[in-house]
Amino acid sequence: MNDTPDLIDGLKRSGRILAGFVETIPAEKMNLLRGEGFWSIAEHVSHLAQVQPMLFDRLERFMSEDRPEFVPYIPGDGETESRLPAMEMNAALESFAHQRDRQIALLEKAETADWHKTGIHPQYELYTMHILVRHILMHDHWHMYRMEELWLARDAYLTRLE
Repeated sequence: MNDTPDLIDGLKRSGRILAGFVETIPAEKMNLLRGEGFWSIAEHVSHLAQVQPMLFDRLERFMSEDRPEFVPYIPGDGETESRLPAMEMNAALESFAHQRDRQIALLEKAETADWHKTGIHPQYELYTMHILVRHILMHDHWHMYRMEELWLARDAYLTRLE
């Protein structure tokens, strides 16, 4: 099965889904911290915006290098953020949409061989551009699910990520 067009279509839709979803969340809930180790909803949106340039770089490298090697991106580890200040919401959503448009334009130029190139990533047994694109889509939706949970779930039902 070739799900590449579906993955690209999903990536195209994520920005609109995110923006429409954020619009429904009351402003007073955006920066609420629900407990130790939990990000706020605004921090999740900011993270989605801030990680897009790194993901674009990875896509570019799959398309330009034979066997790219990647360093894990782990929020709160080393030089990455432990708790970045949340971006202004409209700026975060605009940044996400702009970066996603760049990713889509790049992916639409990808050759079939690019999708099957194998890269090296210490976190994963197998890492291809296809896996990365699927990962980007799932990452978008995982954060949106987490935001919805932080908004709507009662404390006893929040997923603990320890």
